[in-house]
Amino acid sequence: MSNLKMKEAALIYLDRSGGLQKFIDDCKFYNDSKQSYAVYRFSILINPSDIVELDAELGNYILHQPLKAAHVFQSVCFVAVKTLSLIGQLQTETQINIVLKLTHLPPLRSYSLDLCEFPLDYASQRFYMMQGIVIAMTTVTKYTQGARFLCSDEACPLSKGFEYIRVHVPGATESATVRNDFLCNLCSSSLQEDRKFRVLGDKQIVEIITAKALHAFQGYSNSQPFRFQSLTIFLRDESVSKMNIGNEYKIIGIPTCVRTSQTAVCIEANSIISYNPEVPSGISDNFRYLLSLTSSSCWKFTAILANIFASQIVPPGTYNLLKLCLLMSLVQTSDRNKELKDCLDILIMTSDTLLVDRLLNFSIKLVPRGIRHPVSTEIFPTLSRNKYGTGAVSIQAGSALLAKGGICFIGDLASHKKDKLEQLQSVVESRSITVYIPGKKFGDDINQQMTFPVQCSFWSFVDMDSSSRRNMQKTNTLIGRMDCSLIPANLVEAFGLLINCNESSSSYPLISTVQHTLKKAINPEELLYVASKKFTTEDFEKLLAFAKNLNVEFSLEAERMIHGYYLASRRIRTDSISGSKLSASALKYLVSLAEAHARLNLRNRVLKEDVLIAALLFETSLTLKYGATVFCVAPNAVFPFELYNEEYLEQRDIYLNQCQQQLQQFIATYGPGTAIFTSDE
Repeated sequence: MSNLKMKEAALIYLDRSGGLQKFIDDCKFYNDSKQSYAVYRFSILINPSDIVELDAELGNYILHQPLKAAHVFQSVCFVAVKTLSLIGQLQTETQINIVLKLTHLPPLRSYSLDLCEFPLDYASQRFYMMQGIVIAMTTVTKYTQGARFLCSDEACPLSKGFEYIRVHVPGATESATVRNDFLCNLCSSSLQEDRKFRVLGDKQIVEIITAKALHAFQGYSNSQPFRFQSLTIFLRDESVSKMNIGNEYKIIGIPTCVRTSQTAVCIEANSIISYNPEVPSGISDNFRYLLSLTSSSCWKFTAILANIFASQIVPPGTYNLLKLCLLMSLVQTSDRNKELKDCLDILIMTSDTLLVDRLLNFSIKLVPRGIRHPVSTEIFPTLSRNKYGTGAVSIQAGSALLAKGGICFIGDLASHKKDKLEQLQSVVESRSITVYIPGKKFGDDINQQMTFPVQCSFWSFVDMDSSSRRNMQKTNTLIGRMDCSLIPANLVEAFGLLINCNESSSSYPLISTVQHTLKKAINPEELLYVASKKFTTEDFEKLLAFAKNLNVEFSLEAERMIHGYYLASRRIRTDSISGSKLSASALKYLVSLAEAHARLNLRNRVLKEDVLIAALLFETSLTLKYGATVFCVAPNAVFPFELYNEEYLEQRDIYLNQCQQQLQQFIATYGPGTAIFTSDE
């Protein structure tokens, strides 16, 4: 009686949810098809909340005994087919293969599978929700959805018909569905597969890690070591190709135990949900108060941010230009599974690699996808054989794809080999990487290739005091140009921003840095400055998380100015021999810089003041690459004074207003066909 009641509830649910009509439509497809089927596969969407409200016993069955629950729906669907004459060829109930697809699971701890907790439950054969980032995936291969077997004894009544139907169930291997040692229940003769009725489906294997495991790629140095392990997910049929390397997903599935060379816990995926974190609602009170104090200026807030940023690593007021660029690059990141279009790559020329390394390593920890590339691994995807013996090729993510939507810090450029630098240049220019899969090497007849978008910003530095650079140093004949001969010229040009961090200059006082380092060595946890206490690391994390989710748009004035500067700069850096020195992506970088400065100011609109900062940073970078031009910008143009108090901030605003006028004059003179409008006009 209990089973009959559940069947009635299942039918009522199908009718109310629209599942019955979908089932009828699917049956019509099978019935109209000229092909003969041994197995008819139906996917039924299940909302556990609605099921439990309708019939608690059936809901409990679905959540905790999904294989038996599928048999309940199988019986209901078979009766529906026969009663309504939906499929004329259908003979037995076993020919119906029901797959229950869940929309969600109850938000209770008992339904969550934490990849960091052991042991994992793989014996209960019920649904769990897990969450993770895809770090590897295989190519798509085939598996047996269902097969028809017949008794080999022709005298046996079961040598005909569709009594022996085998279908894939979660956790089953290929040999569990199809093999040659099955026996007839009636006469004990061996069963033989009727191969013309075999039904094949698509299969793909992916590996995920918990987001907590990214701490291992962010340079965390805890006193207690930790380990993480990837979890294997089997995707089948509708779920195939729905997961992308680098994206984070919530997965509903059934844990199973798969035996290969060693026993491994895997997940048979049921449903895949793209994960997008909640957008932060605001910033800290201290930052909100600071923003209100500086509201009269479009430049003061970001100047103060750069001044006090990373005071745990360097004293306030030092490396302001670099810190501003890092903050602007950080606000151009994204936590959501969407295309990242506005990357800001940064290449730093420095004589103090240790300090810069610490500063960059501190900065990447402020965003969820800040990845420090381990020297023992690959930056870009690599190939390996799939350990589950499916014949598929496994594509491992590499640091760049793992840093999707974030920052990939690749360390010293000079530490990478020539072929890797050439690959990096190609990726930075095209924002994609193509993986070639040789067929012969991996047991296939044909070669394949897969292209992945690379959606992260690259940070790197070059050691100006390295012995190899001292031996190769050249004399520059162009004013302002920096000797970058240690790195291929095309790679230097590919980076959007080139920054010179010379600690011996007036911009980076040596004494304060030495004092800071000594104090930190004595007491690493001590907060040395008032700024460190008022504006904590958590405050900066919250600020960046809020700022990068702002949707910004250009004002007409800013749009005209940025196009005018681009055209003028392109014109004066074009010659008849080598053409224009500005790449096709130059305008894109300028737009990204202006948007980043507006976001850092917590504004939704890009103003001409944002374009000025973008132009000064970009022109400084161009000067280091190619030398100075008519629009001559000082190396410290963005921070011409040390920011001690309000008076110095006012002086900086006056200086930047003068730069604004110079930029407008430059555009009016060298920007063909570009009109510059004043505020009154």
